[in-house]
Amino acid sequence: MRTRPRPLLRRAGVPTGALAVVAALALGACGAPGPGTEEGAPAEGEPTGQVTVLAAASLTEAFEQIAADVERDHPGTDVRLSFGGSSALVTQVTQGAPADVLATASATTMDAAVQAGAVEEPAVVARNRLTIAVPRGNPAGIDGVEDLAREDVRLATCLPEVPCGAAAQQLADATGTTLHPVTQERDVKATLAKVRLGEVDAGLVYVTDVRAAGSAVDEVPLPEAPTTDYPLAVVSDAANPALARAFVDAVQSDRGRAVLREAGFTTP
Repeated sequence: MRTRPRPLLRRAGVPTGALAVVAALALGACGAPGPGTEEGAPAEGEPTGQVTVLAAASLTEAFEQIAADVERDHPGTDVRLSFGGSSALVTQVTQGAPADVLATASATTMDAAVQAGAVEEPAVVARNRLTIAVPRGNPAGIDGVEDLAREDVRLATCLPEVPCGAAAQQLADATGTTLHPVTQERDVKATLAKVRLGEVDAGLVYVTDVRAAGSAVDEVPLPEAPTTDYPLAVVSDAANPALARAFVDAVQSDRGRAVLREAGFTTP
């Protein structure tokens, strides 16, 4: 979660001889519109307050940047982010957990929220592709998806109900490969962590996660891997619908799309 402390305000004394001038200036400004008495306060009609965004774990780096942009562009706002596996996030929303925006890593998981009436009409804002992450130097000599079926290879995937886990099964089916993961994680970041720590020889994660990891892992590209859509929606009973829509607009803006592409996503 993100919290932003409010600045401390300090009052300076006004010399007695200047009181008349100050009073005159104050009277002259009474009818003039302004953003407020505190510097940086939101203008009338601007979204304000707090918004809670539940998003797929693979969106972490991109959404953190977009959230910072929203808070900068809309003074007085607080964007709180919670990341996890898409299926778990949908369950939270459909069971009434406080949330204003939902972003998942597959249309299938978002459809469950739509059918439950938990979200407004979603829009696809990004696409991602599965890839193989290996520890630095690729000690197991992984060259492609066929190597993931080797008996000596320790493989990590996401749980089957999570989009990255479903994509791994799609890849296996499409290539006729039988996968035997030694661990199945709750989300893609947890899967990547197993690779970074050297606890497995390979992990099926997203291109964006390998990019975010930098030099901590190496990548074995999978040009044959399926892509997955990322739908984004305002929650039907959002406590702050105005700010929720402002966040969605920011993701779909030119700036937001650039942030997503920089993170390794493709945008529609």
